[in-house]
Amino acid sequence: QVRFVESGGGLVQPGGSLRLSCVASGFTFNKFSMSWYRQAPGKEREFVAFITISGSSTNYADSVKGRFVISRDNTKNAVYLQMNSLKAEDTAVYYCNGPVMPGYWGQGTQVTVSS
Repeated sequence: QVRFVESGGGLVQPGGSLRLSCVASGFTFNKFSMSWYRQAPGKEREFVAFITISGSSTNYADSVKGRFVISRDNTKNAVYLQMNSLKAEDTAVYYCNGPVMPGYWGQGTQVTVSS
């Protein structure tokens, strides 16, 4: 079955960095684009970053542009999110997702930015 397993979250101070990983299984990973989303307490889930099948093109939400970088390694069925210059507003549960199974979400990984 389709699985998205996110990891790498944790507690970090403002201005710090974290690298999130998502390992996918149960489908042909190199046939689908991938994205990262996040959901903060009391807020709606929002788009963060997108990457094409080959990784040749990316897209970011304005709120993270210039600070976050999405990448993928199709040999490892993995997509990554390098997060730099983190702000308190980045605190959220982060999820990876792809169009292989619309509406399916993994467990996510918690990112908390606080001093």
